[in-house]
Amino acid sequence: MENLAAQPIPPELNIPSTWYGPQIAQRKNEWIKELSPSEIIELEKAAEPLLDSQQNIGSLTASGFPLPTLGTKLLALREKLINGRGFVLLKGLPVSKYNEHEAGTIFYGLGCHLGSPRSQNAMGHMLGHVRDLGKKSSDPNTRIYQTNERQTFHTDSSDVVGLLCLRTAKAGGTSLLVSASAIFNEMHKHRPDLLELLLQPIATDRRGEVPEGMLPYLLIPVFSFHEGYLTVFYQRQYIDSAQRFADAPRLTPLHVEALNMFDRLANDPKLYLSMELEQGDMQFVYNHALLHDRTGFQDWDEPAQKRHLLRLWLSIPDDRPLPEIFASRFGTVEIGNRGGIIVRGTTPTIPWTV
Repeated sequence: MENLAAQPIPPELNIPSTWYGPQIAQRKNEWIKELSPSEIIELEKAAEPLLDSQQNIGSLTASGFPLPTLGTKLLALREKLINGRGFVLLKGLPVSKYNEHEAGTIFYGLGCHLGSPRSQNAMGHMLGHVRDLGKKSSDPNTRIYQTNERQTFHTDSSDVVGLLCLRTAKAGGTSLLVSASAIFNEMHKHRPDLLELLLQPIATDRRGEVPEGMLPYLLIPVFSFHEGYLTVFYQRQYIDSAQRFADAPRLTPLHVEALNMFDRLANDPKLYLSMELEQGDMQFVYNHALLHDRTGFQDWDEPAQKRHLLRLWLSIPDDRPLPEIFASRFGTVEIGNRGGIIVRGTTPTIPWTV
């Protein structure tokens, strides 16, 4: 690959989102919050008029989902996402007593207090369903979340990704998180020559979701250092599959070595944090500072029992600036109005069934 707009290597980072899994696993009280009975009632009351009126919640904002007490706490959690450790786990939503429409409305409304929902695919889905559709990642137009395969560590095309667990798998499906700046620091110490390659644009496959006038792949560095912020953008399978395009910049053996080192560090138990998402758990992760993953899973035979998570992609107000190169994926780098996947003919919609 030719040297495209190489960035100088910034120094090692010591910031709140630079953490190591085994250490932060011992500090669960910092990142786990249990919803109180009064907060659950507040969520249910906010959802009632939307459900009664069958309102399309695709254009919902925080003002249309009033949370007088919990809303203030969610603002504090948002601050922890963008300037703190980069993730939070909310527990205790009693999803077993809701249908999917009720659970999805509550989740969507809560998410609106953190940011603005964005489209997650070419169909304009503002609320995503994460479940195995029997597809295989070997299909270049398949998104990994539509399979039961190991996802590998990656980022999504939004400031924050949120998940609500409706049902767990029979086995597997463990959630994994890793700090991008921890990976950066380890590469900085041991192989700065390889780190330098990850500060250059690398081709990433759009997997068939191509905005009008755009290439079928992206050119964004794995690491970007912009206005004092280190931002990560990564999906290894999509980097590899972008090589199917003849005009995509080629990966050299050194690039492959750098990507392999990145993956090896991300998968090091000394770096990553694992957690089991239980029914009713809501996990929110800051994509610019952390990568997330999910192990492969074995699902139940009965359709009504199969693993099912709801997903939100959120654009966050008062967030960090992103380099202009991110506009090729995020549509714009305007803070609070960026991210998501918009192609020609996309109409924002809320799919209540898969």
